[in-house]
Amino acid sequence: MRVLLIEDEKELSRALAKMLTKEGYDIDCVYDGADGLSFASTGMYDLILLDVMMPKMNGFEVLSEIRRKKQDTPVIMLTALSDENDKIAGLDRGADDYVSKPFSFNELSARMRAVLRRKGKLVSDNKLEHAEASLDLTTYKLKTPYGEIGLTGKEFELLRYMFEYPNFVAAKEDLIIKAWGLNSEFESNNLEVYMSFLRKKLNHLNASFTIESVRGVGYKLVQKN
Repeated sequence: MRVLLIEDEKELSRALAKMLTKEGYDIDCVYDGADGLSFASTGMYDLILLDVMMPKMNGFEVLSEIRRKKQDTPVIMLTALSDENDKIAGLDRGADDYVSKPFSFNELSARMRAVLRRKGKLVSDNKLEHAEASLDLTTYKLKTPYGEIGLTGKEFELLRYMFEYPNFVAAKEDLIIKAWGLNSEFESNNLEVYMSFLRKKLNHLNASFTIESVRGVGYKLVQKN
């Protein structure tokens, strides 16, 4: 899961990023509201952790802009404000949850899992499923009733994205951003090499589906005939 952390307290941001990385999340950190909105607007994140009191734009303003752009990325507000009216303001603007500082990391982690489950990103605390296959978000293993196989980091990111949106064509540009990052110079033509690796692994596990290329657009999961 790719998470955007918008928090101006750099020491706290670094600590959270370190702990969340250990739990298997990919974290991007920004330190003011304007940069946070710019990163959030890419649509490449599965979850946004958003502080309220920040320079340039506060969290309420950032959230309002995110929702105005019709983005439904889950957002958890982080704030030292404990007034009920502030919590209501965040929720009314489209926040999915609200965590008051100081908070324990275990509480934040649990709330993140709960929000992701509600949004359909997780079927359990650490797995995604499609058809009879499951993708373990902790071990990077793909499993079917016929066995399991390990994936490389890039293979895992590509298949995870496709598992999250199984009914849509995954655009090449979106897949590259998810696996290699926003500023990657990775050539889209080489993406087919990774998709070939994934097809072979799905075939090895006798999966009932494969990855089909959609010419000029990207890739999608399709059932085998």
